[in-house]
Amino acid sequence: MRARCLPRPDRSISSSMHADHAVEKLNRAVFLDRDGVINVEKEYLYRVEDFEFLPGVPQALRLLKEAGFLLIVVTNQSGIARGYYSLADVDRLHRHLQERLVPYGIAVDGFYVCPHHPDHGTGEFTVECSCRKPMPGMIEQAVVDFQIDPARSYLVGDKTSDVAAGRAAGCRSLLVKTGYGARDAAGVPDDVPIVDDLPAAARAILEENPQRG
Repeated sequence: MRARCLPRPDRSISSSMHADHAVEKLNRAVFLDRDGVINVEKEYLYRVEDFEFLPGVPQALRLLKEAGFLLIVVTNQSGIARGYYSLADVDRLHRHLQERLVPYGIAVDGFYVCPHHPDHGTGEFTVECSCRKPMPGMIEQAVVDFQIDPARSYLVGDKTSDVAAGRAAGCRSLLVKTGYGARDAAGVPDDVPIVDDLPAAARAILEENPQRG
């Protein structure tokens, strides 16, 4: 039996209004891997003092929000299963990320965390699950929680596993060259756009979705 994503996958630390109130029209979202896409890749990052935005990321997130996209972080955190840090540490880091976005007038709408690993670690999180990317479980849960139309949504990641999860959930996937993206670029399908970084991904998404004046 597969374990599923946590009942409280750090969803919407800033606000849960999108999930808790009915909407007449399905939302659009950009699903974002965290490490190597939003922040500088640092192995098993959990300390607030080690968090560092990649260049232009807050501005890119603001552009996507202004265009009407929800921002949903979907992140594998096997360091929890391995015992390197706790769910509380991850939650603390995500609160710090939100605080860093305050000057830009935006916030991430939801954080989804997979703490599992099928082989490494001990205890309750060392299991097969349906949420660890490339499985689409985190995205599928967010689709339900936030009433999202995956066909009108995007996944931006730096690994082939991110791309696979987005495609499995019915989203358009893009690979950035930051983080592990340059390494993994040769392994993605030909129809997956490869861009330099998150600002470039945001521009590509907005070009496909021009705002009507």
